[in-house]
Amino acid sequence: MNVAADLPTDITLPEWLQGCIIEQRSPLTCDGSPLASETTLLCQAFEFAYCLHQGQKRASGEPYIAHPVAVAGLLRDLGGSGAMIAAGFLHDIIEDTDVTGEEIESRFGVEVRLLVEGVTKLSKFNFSSKTERQAENFRRMFLAMAQDIRVIVVKLADRLHNMRTLEHLPDDKRRRIALETREIFAPLANRLGIGRFKWELEDIAFKYLEPEAYREMQELVADKRIDRETRLTQVADTLRDRLQQLGIHCSEISGRPKHLYGIYHKMQRQQKQFQEIYDIAAIRVIVQTNDECYRALAVVHDAFRPIPGRFKDYIGLPKPNRYQSLHTVVIGTTGRPIEVQIRTLEMHHIAEYGIAAHWKYKESGNSNAKLSTDDEKFTWLRQLLEWQSDLKDAQEYLESVKDNLFADDVYVFTPGGDVVGLNQGATPVDFAYRIHTEVGNRCAGARVNERMVTLDTRLKNGDIVEIITQKNAHPSLDWLNFAVTTGARNRIRQWYKRSNRDENMLRGREMLEKELGKSGLDALLKSDPMQTVAERCNYASPDDLIAALGYGEITLNLVVNRIREAVKAKQPIAPATHETLLLPLHPSVNHSSVSHSSVRTKGSPIAGVEGLLHNLAGCCNPVPGEAIIGVVTLGSRGISIHRQGCHNTDSIPGDRLIPVSWNDADSRDRRPQTYPVQVQIEVIDRVGVLKDILSRLSDYNINVRSAQVKTFPAQTATISLGIDILDHAQLERTFTQIRKMSDVIKLRRVSQAEQENEE
Repeated sequence: MNVAADLPTDITLPEWLQGCIIEQRSPLTCDGSPLASETTLLCQAFEFAYCLHQGQKRASGEPYIAHPVAVAGLLRDLGGSGAMIAAGFLHDIIEDTDVTGEEIESRFGVEVRLLVEGVTKLSKFNFSSKTERQAENFRRMFLAMAQDIRVIVVKLADRLHNMRTLEHLPDDKRRRIALETREIFAPLANRLGIGRFKWELEDIAFKYLEPEAYREMQELVADKRIDRETRLTQVADTLRDRLQQLGIHCSEISGRPKHLYGIYHKMQRQQKQFQEIYDIAAIRVIVQTNDECYRALAVVHDAFRPIPGRFKDYIGLPKPNRYQSLHTVVIGTTGRPIEVQIRTLEMHHIAEYGIAAHWKYKESGNSNAKLSTDDEKFTWLRQLLEWQSDLKDAQEYLESVKDNLFADDVYVFTPGGDVVGLNQGATPVDFAYRIHTEVGNRCAGARVNERMVTLDTRLKNGDIVEIITQKNAHPSLDWLNFAVTTGARNRIRQWYKRSNRDENMLRGREMLEKELGKSGLDALLKSDPMQTVAERCNYASPDDLIAALGYGEITLNLVVNRIREAVKAKQPIAPATHETLLLPLHPSVNHSSVSHSSVRTKGSPIAGVEGLLHNLAGCCNPVPGEAIIGVVTLGSRGISIHRQGCHNTDSIPGDRLIPVSWNDADSRDRRPQTYPVQVQIEVIDRVGVLKDILSRLSDYNINVRSAQVKTFPAQTATISLGIDILDHAQLERTFTQIRKMSDVIKLRRVSQAEQENEE
């Protein structure tokens, strides 16, 4: 097809695109030659996408090209550059066709290629997947946004058009996409200030997630529409006359209906009925200058009685997404409250288009300029990128992301005058951690409005907050009682976990020794493959990785698998040598003598003690899956079965050691046997922490035989549990899940003797 010569007949193109095609007179070569103009770029991009998507259909049955055309149109409405609109046409071709990024660059330039590749990566994300995968998707998405924020704008346009056509998908898929949109993409649109995208994304998601509530809101809004419009018209006419008398030129005075989800969410949040929500619609007054905004406000307050405490100055104190406007609530002509918003035309465009308004109002006038994350508009994005290295636990990272994406309620100042947005009820501790993790960790006090305050003081809008730091200061567990932001609470817990670094490194090393054996472990930990493993797991050094393993931030299986992959990649290993990476060894035992061909006695879990009296040692309580050794006792108790490495076997002469092993599986005519294990957990003392731990044990069908809790003045508690375990693998899985809990500081396995001594 030659778009300069004819128009496609299988779809109806929007007028703006038809105009571009008609304007383009010369034939297009599509041979990679330099582009003459933005019109040429758009026509080439459309033609290329049209040809590649030829024959493809959407779920609705319409030609697939209708989707890229709609996305490009949304980007054009936002004021996007030619490169952005072209990326809208081309955003699906790498994923759906054989075209490569190199080919896109040769035809349309490097800028279009980077945008298309960035959107393609985001399109592969599935935010309703398992926690770890979901967290990794977020990390990648924010990295892509940091490289070029326009990537997420193109993605939002893509998502908005998909939401508009959601009715053609199966119900389960509709709900999944709608939930993902409400939780992630609508808050992102809000953070970028693109109000018109946010409102529509929320309303469509509301329609599919809560259809009954959606229909009810539609009916309520429709029933009161005539009365509401009459009331707003009366107020608007009064204000127009008053403003004209004072020579204030108004570009617009109109009523603004609130979107359905906004009304519903406010009703739920404030526990109010529909009739109690006074700002179902608002009067919007658009003037020319900032000065006229404040003059218009005086007119509003003179014409109508203002409601105390309902005035907000977002011009002097903009929201983090750069939204600016004056908001006030007055009593209208009928005695009902009415919200009035006053702003300039530029502020109005920023409210509607967010960062996209930057392209229209920037001083340079270069519509192809990219937005840098160094801009203060993206403090929240830089914060999320910083947290990627701080928060390794997937669940905690996800909570931090969602907490940071949603709207802030309290706006305070740094001593330098910078605005910081925090959650309602935030304290100086939350403020300190929002500035930087180390500021929070070294926080020793705070001044609010030049007065010393306690760290649990609730901050208010407009407060000037100064954090006093000391080199030797550190977080207090008491802060968890009043810190409200997820980020601050996570960092306090993380500090307590990491402050016990030596113990964590020792525990992590012991875990590796049990899995890989002691032989050669020191050399392995200092080797290049181990450094590679640490970097692949997002740690700076092997020591950091071992410490993280010790306090449960990363799983043993993941580390061991990464080590094996790195060693294999570095140097091929013979099967005999590779055994040291596959089986746990003990220096005093010849592992080859612990033969897998040992005779198995029916009903006995131990192979190698056939016909002999034997028992499991209470000092170490071995469980199936752990390397074990038999010790001939000096009394009449037969053979005592210990874990390899048990300190009680270190001084035993070699002639009293017997190679033994676990039978591979229980006999079919014998019920699975459980084994007692004593566990000691140090936790942050809070109501419900024991219940949460027991719940996780219940999820793994683990029986708890005994439980004891001891509390200490430092607001920590020690929980001692006696549990029944099937095998070592189940024990490791259980330990991993418990260590991931934010309130868990230490977790270790103790012997029965240790438990009795402590009691």
